[in-house]
Amino acid sequence: MIQVEHNPQESRIKALDARSWPIWTCEVSEFAWTYDSKETCYILEGEVTVTPDGGESVTIKAGDLVVFPAGMSCRWNVVKPIKKHYQFA
Repeated sequence: MIQVEHNPQESRIKALDARSWPIWTCEVSEFAWTYDSKETCYILEGEVTVTPDGGESVTIKAGDLVVFPAGMSCRWNVVKPIKKHYQFA
């Protein structure tokens, strides 16, 4: 299950040290993805709809803090170019 925190407090972002994580970017596109390990990311720009295999679509936008579970297969539909900090655990 994808966990989304919309516009978390800056103190939460600082506690995670999210701004020190690497940055990943992606242009408008659609692709399949499988998470080998848990990913936590903080969306800086853009918008994407992620649909887990057999699950409900989730729309993720700039300002969201998101956790993707290990083992999840899904389809990404990037509707506005994405820029995010990310960390795999």
